[in-house]
Amino acid sequence: MNIKEFSQRTGISPHTIRFYEKNGVLGSVQRLANGHRWFTDKDVSWMEFVLRLKHTGMPLDKIRLYAKLRSQGKETLLQRQTLLEEHAQTLEQSIVQLHSHLQKLNDKIDLYRQNLVD
Repeated sequence: MNIKEFSQRTGISPHTIRFYEKNGVLGSVQRLANGHRWFTDKDVSWMEFVLRLKHTGMPLDKIRLYAKLRSQGKETLLQRQTLLEEHAQTLEQSIVQLHSHLQKLNDKIDLYRQNLVD
């Protein structure tokens, strides 16, 4: 699929796709004889995973490191696992903190509701 189709399937702009390619996140994208990028379903799956990492707060430098390790093959499985475990731990801490913030907001909302009824 061309970059437009890839953009539609992943929900990211062609500009961002080029950025990820340039920064080593997308790896080596296939090129047609005319130089245009050609993406596969495997590229779509990879980009969906990258976006999941991004949306869960993984910094770009860590995503780039993960992509580099991935490109090196099975010898880096333990390093990739460790990187993901560290990110999962960070994510769990963020969820706990967000839950605490949400509870405080809900407490304040309840206080307002009680004062409006009185």
